[in-house]
Amino acid sequence: MPGRKPLPRRDVYADELTVRFARTFPADLKIMNQVIDEIMKIILETNCAADKEFEVDLALREALSNAVLHGCGLDACKEVSVWVACADSVGVLVVVRDPGVGFDPTSVPSPVTGENIFSHHGRGIFLINRLMDEVRFERGGTEIHMLKRR
Repeated sequence: MPGRKPLPRRDVYADELTVRFARTFPADLKIMNQVIDEIMKIILETNCAADKEFEVDLALREALSNAVLHGCGLDACKEVSVWVACADSVGVLVVVRDPGVGFDPTSVPSPVTGENIFSHHGRGIFLINRLMDEVRFERGGTEIHMLKRR
């Protein structure tokens, strides 16, 4: 969806960014993977995350997986929304929103300490924070804003 569109919430870089992708889709992992493929194709074509595509891809997968699994409980009757905006001067901003009850990101235990090291889950937020340059949670934890600078 090329062209200037308002982002879901006021963002610091909103005036410089152009929305390249906006979609709401059922909470289904197969559809989620198709959406990720479409987004990454746009990111590659626009070169807005030059040489940082891997980081964006992995953070996007983690955020969308969290939205589908935790925010929607894998209920395909519920929907996840994703926006991707780019600017040569900024980079790429990805916003993911789910209809869940939200969570407090500060209450998520570190996956690199204590018994959590052996856990088979719980690394998504940690990875997103390491891969992206800026991460912000909005709407009580039901919306994540992830920025990767050029």
